[in-house]
Amino acid sequence: MSSTFFGLTIASSGLNTSQAQINTTANNISNVNTNGYSRQVVNTVASSALRVYQSYGTTGMGVEAESVTQRRDLYYDEKYWNNQSALGYYEKKQYYMNQIEDYYNENTSNTGFTTIYTKMFNAMSTMQGSPGDDTVRKQFISNAKQLTEYFNQLSTKLKDLQNSINDEIKTAVDNINAIAEKVAILNKQINVIEQGGGHANELRDQRALLIDELSEICDVSTKETDVLNSNDPDTKTGATYFMVYINGQQLVDTYEYNTLAVKSRATEQMYNQSDIDGLYDIIWAKDGDRFNPVPSSSGGQLKSMYEVRDGNNNENMHGIVSEATTTTITIKDLTITDLNEFNMPDKGQISTNNKLFTYDGFSFTTNSKGKVESVTFNLIDPIREDIAKGLVDKTFQIGDDVDYMGIPYYQNQMNLFLRNFCERFNKIEESGVDLNGDDMGAFFIAKNLVDSHIEYQMVDPLTVEDPADPDSKIGVTLNSDSKTYYLLTADTVSIAKKTDKDARIFATTTKENYSSGVDAADLIVELQKLQRKETLFRGGGGDAFLQCIYADVTIDAQECKIFSTNFTNIKKTITEQRMSVSGVDEDDEALDLMKFQNAYNLASKCISVFSEIYDRLILNTGV
Repeated sequence: MSSTFFGLTIASSGLNTSQAQINTTANNISNVNTNGYSRQVVNTVASSALRVYQSYGTTGMGVEAESVTQRRDLYYDEKYWNNQSALGYYEKKQYYMNQIEDYYNENTSNTGFTTIYTKMFNAMSTMQGSPGDDTVRKQFISNAKQLTEYFNQLSTKLKDLQNSINDEIKTAVDNINAIAEKVAILNKQINVIEQGGGHANELRDQRALLIDELSEICDVSTKETDVLNSNDPDTKTGATYFMVYINGQQLVDTYEYNTLAVKSRATEQMYNQSDIDGLYDIIWAKDGDRFNPVPSSSGGQLKSMYEVRDGNNNENMHGIVSEATTTTITIKDLTITDLNEFNMPDKGQISTNNKLFTYDGFSFTTNSKGKVESVTFNLIDPIREDIAKGLVDKTFQIGDDVDYMGIPYYQNQMNLFLRNFCERFNKIEESGVDLNGDDMGAFFIAKNLVDSHIEYQMVDPLTVEDPADPDSKIGVTLNSDSKTYYLLTADTVSIAKKTDKDARIFATTTKENYSSGVDAADLIVELQKLQRKETLFRGGGGDAFLQCIYADVTIDAQECKIFSTNFTNIKKTITEQRMSVSGVDEDDEALDLMKFQNAYNLASKCISVFSEIYDRLILNTGV
């Protein structure tokens, strides 16, 4: 049978349990505004019954506080991480696209493309009426120079943004590494506590908060499994394995973690012609393997940074290897056959058959229509003959495919417009003579970015003689150093210095009209057609350039804004669902506090009652 004083044991168990519940409630209330804190509860069970060998068989032994655990639902955590990854992706991309949109936006300061472009052609119209007036000529040349400076400045702004994103990528990598290290440390601390029979609630909250932060940078998933006793597989040790994956690749394995590093691309490893030097690629620090920040199904800020920094809208060159030697690779069936659309750097990398080959120059062959038929790349590192033979008929590409209209895309679009416009403009000018009766050279030139005194006058490949057959202009072979319009970019475009210094060196008429003594402006009439009548850019005239570009950037910026709004709303909903499980509600805690206080008072009352019973038993029934 049970002890005479057994009632005190039962009442004291209720007293102790209520005390633990009140303490836990106080802890919840204290952390009501703590970021990442999960509500804790005392899990109670009825104590094992005591067999008393009476007619009723057993009697209860009170209550036990089995554990103090946090209220958390992994389902809502995963929903939150997935949404946070998408939200971080679109918010960061919207931030960048708004900046690019501002660069192209026309404003009231008369510095936009349309204003400058229109002023240049208006000055040209004035010059048509007075082609011999130096003042009118200088005004036109000044406006033309302003147009080239507009593109120079715009290209510089885009490169500055590309550099800024590049720095942010390194910061994001450092942040990922710091989080990985902290998670590994927390895993060890959690296992030490929980192997001893406790529950590391606060440490688990800290770890979950780090995963929240990581999910904004890239796609993240976690996996936690129990560590079983090797001698008894059915027995748990209390410890767990905790793995963290980013973009499908393992970052943390319980106590071990992998770190990422950034590696600057060398000059000969650039992907796009107008890229800045030193763009970062992300690699695993342990083995140097490349980390893919832009898998098709992922999100996160890191992916958006790469897409805006490297996005070429999949318009990098592709083709088929037609011939390969130990030092060269020749490709045909090109996706880009217009020389003015060339966007590959003069030094870069070919990716073919899952291998990278670095080149330091290339030559290309054009047909009778000026279309590029093949490109031959000069390899820096010779390859074996058997490898060369295995490359034939394989597909190839220059740089990486990044299916987004990022900074390289807008740089390439500006280059394409300028090459088409300047080539047509120069061809008309080169057919005339200046006021001195001398043959006119190119008006728009490409300046050397290292030495601005060096100018390149562009040439048409069809006007260049084939070295193998001087009488033929069909199948011309040129290289990346040839002074074709490939060298002219938004960075390098300018006007010839001699024309800038002397306005008389500008052709308004042909030699025939000049020699007849006519103060003519027949070339001006042809030049004015370039404003909107000639097809120069994406099927439209030169005046349609900004409309096309601004439509591209505005659509992407608007898309980012819409998705950011949608995922922000979803985040609010998921957060509410999440907080309904793990959040601390002041009203609920106040009710719990009263409930546990009443339970504590009743347990105290039980002890008081038993005290009276034992007092009567001991003092009044003694022999």
